[in-house]
Formats: sequence, structure tokens, C-alpha cells
Amino acid sequence: MPRRAFPCLLATLAVLLISSATATVGQAEKPKAKRKTQPPQSASSTYVGSAACTRCHLSIANQFAKTSMGRSLTAITPDFLKTLPVSATYYDAKSGHHFEVHAEDGKLYQTEFQTDAAGKDIFRNTHQLEWIVGTGENGFGALLRRDSYLFQAPLSYYSRAAHWDLSPGYQNGDYGFNRLIVPGCIYCHSGRPQPIAGYSGKYDATPFQQTSVGCENCHGPGSAHVEAMQAGEETKGADPTIVNPQRLAGQLSDDICISCHQTGDARVLKPGKTYQDFRPGHPLDETVSVFEIPPTRENPPQDDHVEHYYSMSLSKCFRASQTGSSPMRCITCHDPHVEPTGADIPAFYNAKCLTCHTTQSCTEKQETRHATLTTTKVADNCISCHMPKRDVKVISHSSITNHRILARPDEPFPDEAFAQTTAAMPDLIHLNPAGPRADKSKVPAPPALIRLQAYAELLSKKPEYTASWRKTLSEIESSGPSDAESPIAQAALGHRDLQDRRLTEAAAHLNHALQLDPLQPQVYIDLSETADLSGQPEDAITYARKAVELDPFTAPLQKTLVFRLISGKHYEEAEAAMVKYLQNFPEDDFMRKMLAIARE
Repeated sequence: MPRRAFPCLLATLAVLLISSATATVGQAEKPKAKRKTQPPQSASSTYVGSAACTRCHLSIANQFAKTSMGRSLTAITPDFLKTLPVSATYYDAKSGHHFEVHAEDGKLYQTEFQTDAAGKDIFRNTHQLEWIVGTGENGFGALLRRDSYLFQAPLSYYSRAAHWDLSPGYQNGDYGFNRLIVPGCIYCHSGRPQPIAGYSGKYDATPFQQTSVGCENCHGPGSAHVEAMQAGEETKGADPTIVNPQRLAGQLSDDICISCHQTGDARVLKPGKTYQDFRPGHPLDETVSVFEIPPTRENPPQDDHVEHYYSMSLSKCFRASQTGSSPMRCITCHDPHVEPTGADIPAFYNAKCLTCHTTQSCTEKQETRHATLTTTKVADNCISCHMPKRDVKVISHSSITNHRILARPDEPFPDEAFAQTTAAMPDLIHLNPAGPRADKSKVPAPPALIRLQAYAELLSKKPEYTASWRKTLSEIESSGPSDAESPIAQAALGHRDLQDRRLTEAAAHLNHALQLDPLQPQVYIDLSETADLSGQPEDAITYARKAVELDPFTAPLQKTLVFRLISGKHYEEAEAAMVKYLQNFPEDDFMRKMLAIARE
């Protein structure tokens, strides 16, 4: 085969890999007598599924099944297909690729393809979709499965526009059928997902023990409660066998909601934890810490997308209530079992507002207050003025309620919004520290290892956090073996030393990281780079191969392998790797061009 074309591919692929690497380095509560607090739930209680709850709580279960959470994930069946728009075409001018949606034999499919000037297929990629995510309020997306991995489908349906369009995130690039569904994402869109620890996007043969969000997502595992009820046990007051969020302290109650309704700018799992380890009634911070980049007066917080708790915490309603007998929290206004729809929405939430306010509280002109009759059939529709829906910047054709509960549209942000950091951590807001909500300025900073990961998560979009990342890493390095001996710290130390071209030190740290946790594909990529810079091309290839074995559906890793093979003059293997790459990622026009050049 001709080999003269391969060396000229190196520079082009190197530029591509640099950019890819950056991306690789996610009933109104009325004042009342003090309620009995929730006792700790039995640690031995296990998950039994929502069906076990419906035997005694059928009415509540039927109500919940109509809510967005109760329909968060649905298996695609022939009967379910009858409720969906299942025929569509879409052309993406940016990529020049065509997309189709169609149903056949009771199954739903999406196709991506490209044609040449003569109308002949350059590539055509079709996959069956197995689950629908969402309920259609803004729209819904779809999931597919390949080799035990779950992926997002490239097209989603948008209700407001009433057509299929590119899925959220695809405006930034064509991911084809290769955008992995990571555990932190599907945890909030399903009941009990079963990810395989250590493998991004890989799931058990039965990916979901329960599809939609269910009772135990908020009430905790139910086996102890079911056993107690079957045994005829009676409980007076707070029941220790099941979690009742109404009886939890405000922060613990909100932690259940924050776990899914507050993305933040960085979310960091505690060492050894997975999202499945969070149990209602326990501090969320024991499992995952949520961080927000501090806003400034020049750049105040304006994002509504999965920022519900943070927005609410900046409202006057929330802040003024925290010292009272009935502090505001998420379930003050939201009953998770009941979700009003259509014409019922205004009156439902008006009733919530009027538990604290009166109709005389509103100082707006009468004609303005009654103008809401035209659109909502309810006069004095509180939320239409004080919690308006706003377009979502990151999701086309979608809007979400602003939870800052403004007295007036021009209400300025409170001073507290710009003074939420602490001396211990001045450049990030820790949104969910464990303990009472009271003076969070006295809460110590999260452990250095957690801060390190938060900074690392922010680096690709906010390189200004590099100094904080390095400073925290040095703190860990000098603090002793407890944190420094973690695989996360060793991987970070190796990455830093690689950046600084201290190759011997980098290799030592990276190899140590793999001894502590061998399931780290990015560490293998760093080792590949270290070996290449050290004049060890065969080792560089070996490490790149290992990264691809661990994570076969992350394109930058396969691109690295192609690059290493070319660099090591393994031209036949490089061509085979490019062919294999295009089998997984046929939408990648760049690699197709590179393969054509190699074959010249």
C-alpha cells in the first residue's frame, strides 16, 4: 500500500487531537406546630421498586404516574409508538448530513446519512431507539443501546416547534449515535439505573431495574417499610422505616431535590461513591458535592436550566423565611405526587403563594392583574408575573420557569448573591454543604481532593481555574499520603508533570495511579503521550490501545491510537484503525478524508 501519505497526516491529526484532548481532560406547607423530625432510616433497608408501594398507596401512585417524574423514561413499545410523531426528516446544513425518523414493525429508528453529488450514500447509519426520555412538556429525546453502552439519539422532538430537530448539545458538533449516557445524567431521568462502575456509559444487561423515577428516589429504599407493614407493625409519629421528606430538616429535604434539579458548574462524587449511593434523608454532600462559579454584578446568574435550587435561594421569599418557624424549601410549593396541567396551573400555584401572602400583597394595577384572564383564565396569576418562563439557552425551542420569584421584573439581585464564597474557598460556591443552612460562611472548605476534581472539571471551559487546580494539587502533594495516594491525585500529579515535561516523574505518578485503579483510560492516554515524548513509540501505541479497550466509544481516544500508529510507522495497522474508527463514528467527515489521503 502507498505509504507516502501517512507522514503528512501527522500534523493534521495532531491539531485535531489537541482540540479533542481539551474536551476530555457532568400541598403547600402552612405554618404549624413543630413537626416530629424524621428518624434515621434503617441502613439495611433495600430497594424493592414502586410496584411494592402501590399495594397500599394506589391513589398516590396513580397521581404520581401522571407527573413528569412519573413518566421520565418510557420503554418504546408498539402501543407507545401510537402516541409519538414517528415520521420526520431533518437536514443539518452545518454538517451536510441528513437525518430521518421512522417506525417499522413496532420499533422506532433514527438514521443519519450523507450523499454525494450523484445522490449516492457516502455513509448511512441506522439504529433502533429503545427508550424515550421526557414527557413532551418541552419535548423528548431518545436513547439507544450498543454493546452494553447507552447513547443519546441525534434527533429530539420539540413540542413548541412541533418537529424533530438536533438533540441538545448537537449544536456544538455532530456526535452521531455516539454521545454516551453517563451515570450522573441517567440517574435523574430514571428510577434505578444499573451502570457498571468504572466504565463510562456502560450498563448492566438490564440497564434499568425501574424505568421512570419512582417512590424510592425520594423516600429511600422501601424493604424495611414493606416488611413492617406486612408484619402489622404500627408506628406513631415519624416512621423510622421510610423517609418522609416533609419531616426532614430543610437542607436534607432540599438535598433530595438538589440531587437532580441543581446541576451547578461542577459536580464531584466523593471517593468510592456512585450516584446510586445517595439515600434520601442523608446529606447529599456525603455522596456528591455541587459547585457554582461565583456570579458578579457584571455577569449575574441568569441560567434557568437545572438551576432551580440556586435560583430559589436568591429569592427574597427564600432568604426571608429561613429564620422563621416554617422556612421555605422546594416542597413548600411543589408536591411531587401532584403536577397540575393546563388551566389548573395558575390556581394551583396561587394557592401556594397565598399561604404566605394575601391578595392585598400585590401592588400592581388592577387592569394588569386581571389581564392574565386572557391567557390563563385566572385573574391575579402570581407565577405569570413573578416566576415567568424563559427560553433555555442550551436547548432549542424550550423554556423553563425562573425560580428567583421576583417582586418586580427589574428587581436587582441581592447583595448576598455576590458574597457567597468563603475565605477557605474564595473562587467557588459550595451549594450543598452538609449541616444546617445557617451561616455557610463558617462551613469549612470541602476536602482538597474534592476541590481538585471540581477545578479539573471546569478547566476546559474556564482555563482561569488552572492556578487553583495546581495550587490545590500542591496542597495534596505536601499533605501526606492520605490524599496523595489516591488514584485521582496520582493521575493529576502525572498530568501536571507531563504538562511541565518532567517525563520520568509523570510516568511514575501515572503508573502508580493505574496500580491503584486500572480503569482510567485518560491516564493511559497521558502515559501514551509521556512515552511518545520519551522516544518510546511502541509503548505509546500500547498505552493508546489500552485506553481504547477501556473506552471504545470515545472518539478522541481512537484518534490518539491512529496518530500513534502513524507516528510509529505502523501504516497498515493505522489504516485498519481508521477503518474501525469510521465503523463506530461514520459521521466523522474529517477521518474519512484522512483515510482517503492515506490510500492515495
